[in-house]
Amino acid sequence: MIEVLNESVLWWHWIVFGIILLTLEMSTGTFFMLGLGVAAIIVGILDTFIDISFTLELSIWMLLSILAIAAWFKWFREPPLTDSGQSNYRLDTLGIVMEDIQPHSRGKVTFDTPVLGNTSWHAISKVDIDKDTRVQIVQINGQLIEVEPIKS
Repeated sequence: MIEVLNESVLWWHWIVFGIILLTLEMSTGTFFMLGLGVAAIIVGILDTFIDISFTLELSIWMLLSILAIAAWFKWFREPPLTDSGQSNYRLDTLGIVMEDIQPHSRGKVTFDTPVLGNTSWHAISKVDIDKDTRVQIVQINGQLIEVEPIKS
């Protein structure tokens, strides 16, 4: 089977394959197949000037594809704009208790910076916290925030 591929796959097959991948990339817009298509075109150009076996061509294409995908994830992928909605969101945010918080019951806290889009939240605590006490977020469970007093 590999002998048939060595004889039948020519340089222009790689270039056509690369162009097909680039065309698919343009219709999806994910930039994932961009690296695969460029790698296939590079293999086609290499095969034009250097007569190499199909196995080596395939190996070069896979290596270039992996490098292109790694480069995409390292340098070109846009970082998320916000951590909003994440379970570890702003656990360092400080606030002031506006209504006393009893253990395992709700009170009200106003935070210095918005948390999940709002500065005022109902919060719970495992300990008694009096009004006007500085607190920090321990955990966020959905729309319920657990706080604890700041240790001085």
